[in-house]
Amino acid sequence: MKRRSLLLVAIAALGLAPGALAQSDAWPARPVRIVSFLAPGGLSDTLARILAQHLEARLGGKFLVENRSGGGGVIGAAQVAEQPPDGYTLGISGVGSNVIAPAINANVKFDPMKSFTHIAFLGGAPTALVVHPGAGMSSLREFVERARSKGGLQFGSAGAGTQGHLIGELFRRDAGVELTHVPYRGAIPVVADVIAGHVPAGFVTISSAAQHVRAGTLKALAVTSAERLAQFPDVPTFAEAGYRDLVALTWFALCAPAGLPKTIVTKLNEAAVQIMTSPAVTKQLEAESIQVLKMDAEAFTAFVRAEIDRWAPIAKKVAVQPQ
Repeated sequence: MKRRSLLLVAIAALGLAPGALAQSDAWPARPVRIVSFLAPGGLSDTLARILAQHLEARLGGKFLVENRSGGGGVIGAAQVAEQPPDGYTLGISGVGSNVIAPAINANVKFDPMKSFTHIAFLGGAPTALVVHPGAGMSSLREFVERARSKGGLQFGSAGAGTQGHLIGELFRRDAGVELTHVPYRGAIPVVADVIAGHVPAGFVTISSAAQHVRAGTLKALAVTSAERLAQFPDVPTFAEAGYRDLVALTWFALCAPAGLPKTIVTKLNEAAVQIMTSPAVTKQLEAESIQVLKMDAEAFTAFVRAEIDRWAPIAKKVAVQPQ
């Protein structure tokens, strides 16, 4: 009895209910919902479905992906932040929803660090400026010339506050041209509208546009990778053209509401790292120029903090506004 009492006192001191440890050890005992903050078909959705499929095989139970798009990922993020930290609601966070949007959108009600448990890095891809191949813009220089001659051009992104939006705004500033942002609910609708000629250009992850660039139905003018991509050696980087601020990765990650038990965090992080770096998944991701950074939960949380420190001031400086 004395030993049991001491154990209960220790658990209480950690802020845990007596049954919390047993519950986390038994997790998952029912279906787990993974909320993707962007629309189906994009990188966030792709990574969520790869993860869900392999988590079922590794951890048992059902992992169900649910898309909750809007506001550059803010709507889905806010919904996840409000859920109990029991491991049965997870989210696919990203640089747009958890770094850029909170810095520029006064309507964001969650704290990008305090409202979430940051679990694991899943993958990231550079952003590409894409246009219709028949638009007569075969280079970044020709795109700038066209924008100047027409008094400006529109560009689409996966949503207000996403990194594609921010990259577009940085390019507008550095190139000294007039560009008008058109927000979409995810990258795939942007790609479709550029192909159809409804919008002249898009700033989207290269992974979202890869099959169309290969097929010749889209032209990629530049990418935000530090070096040219092995999969697209003919596509120059923005840095090559002198836009040195435009080196960035649009990343996505696994998160949960703040306060997720450490045993579940560790279990999910270890599983996610093993899944995303496995030979089969690595081959699949590399084909789409998606990079994976291998980090434990503590290191990944520090990474998110560093991304906020880097991008939030830039977002405010170029005066990106939610739309």
